[in-house]
Amino acid sequence: MKCYAMLGIGKTGWIEKDKPQCGPLDAIVKPIAVSPCTSDIHTVWEGAIGERHDMVLGHESVGEVVEVGNLVRDIKVGDKVLVPAITPDWNALESQGGFSMHSGGMLSGWKFSNFKDGVFAEFYHVNDADGNLAVLPEGLDPACAVMLSDMVPTGLHGAELADIKFGDTVCVIGIGPVGLMSVAGAAIKGASQLYAVGSRPNCVQAAREYGATDIINYREGDIVDQIMDKTHGKGVDKVIIAGGDNDTFIQAIKMMKPGGIIGNVNYLGSGDYVKIPRVEWGCGMGHKTIAGGLMPGGRLRMEKLASLLVTGRIDVSKLITHKFNGFEHIEEALLLMKDKPADLIKPVVVM
Repeated sequence: MKCYAMLGIGKTGWIEKDKPQCGPLDAIVKPIAVSPCTSDIHTVWEGAIGERHDMVLGHESVGEVVEVGNLVRDIKVGDKVLVPAITPDWNALESQGGFSMHSGGMLSGWKFSNFKDGVFAEFYHVNDADGNLAVLPEGLDPACAVMLSDMVPTGLHGAELADIKFGDTVCVIGIGPVGLMSVAGAAIKGASQLYAVGSRPNCVQAAREYGATDIINYREGDIVDQIMDKTHGKGVDKVIIAGGDNDTFIQAIKMMKPGGIIGNVNYLGSGDYVKIPRVEWGCGMGHKTIAGGLMPGGRLRMEKLASLLVTGRIDVSKLITHKFNGFEHIEEALLLMKDKPADLIKPVVVM
C-alpha cells in the first residue's frame, strides 16, 4: 500500500508498505478523511519523540472499516467510523486505574505515528476496535468529523484539566485549532470573562465566535501585563495552555490567582525543563496547580463529543480553512501545517 511517512528527523516522503494485519480484537480501516496536526510537525522537524524511520504519519482520520477480527462484536465491515488519535488498550491496568491514555506506559495510548504506523496510508490498523471506534453519525460531514480525532477532544480536555466552574475568569493561551476548542469548552463549562491569546485575524474571529470575550494580542505587549490590567490586578481563576513553549508556564503562573489551575494540552516538542517562577508560585505554597494531560480516547468519548457536533453545540466547520480532495494532497496539507500561512487554521484531505 502507499503511505506518507517520516523517513527520519527532518525528512518525509511517499513509501510503499505491506497492508497491516488484523488481530482478533482489531480492525483495518481505509481513510475517508484525514488531517495533519502540529504534533506531526514536532515529531518530524523537531524530533520530539526521537528518531523514527519509515513510520507512517498522521493520527487524525475518519474511515471505513474493511476488516475486523473474529472477536470484534459491535464494529462491522462497511461501517464508517470516527477514529480517535488516542487508542488505548482497554484491558491494561492503567486503563482500569482511570488513565487509559497511558495504557502500557506514559503516553502509550498515543500509538498512531508514535510507535506504530499512522493513518496517512491506504489502510491502517486500529487496536481494540470495539473499545476505540465509534460509528460516524448519519449526516455528519466527514471533513468536520475528523476534527473529533484530536482537535475537539484535546481542546475540551484543556477545559476539563483546568476544572472550570460557572463564572470563572479564564485565559486560553494559543488559539490555533486546539486552543479554539479550548475556548469553546471553557464557554460551555461556564466561563464568564474569557480571554483568548492570539494574533492571527481568522483565529481571533473564530475565538470570538466560540465565546471569547476579550482578545489578548501578544504582539501588543506582555500578555501578563495585559491580563492584569484587564482584571484590575487580580488575575484569572483558570488558564488553559494550548500554545507557546516551555516558558509559557511562567506567564500562566504569573497571571493566575492563588487557588487557580493551569490545564495544559500543549505538546512541548523541545527543551529539557519547564520553568516555574518561584515567587509568583507562592514560594511553592500558592495553591497554583499545574495539570497537564494527554486527551482521553475511546469509543464512548467519541460518541459523546460527536453529539456536541450533531446538536450544534460546537460548529467545527470554522476550523477548516483549507480542504483538499484526493489522497495525493496529504503532503501538501502537512507542509501547510509546517509553514503556517496567516490564513491557516486547519487543513483537511478528503478521499
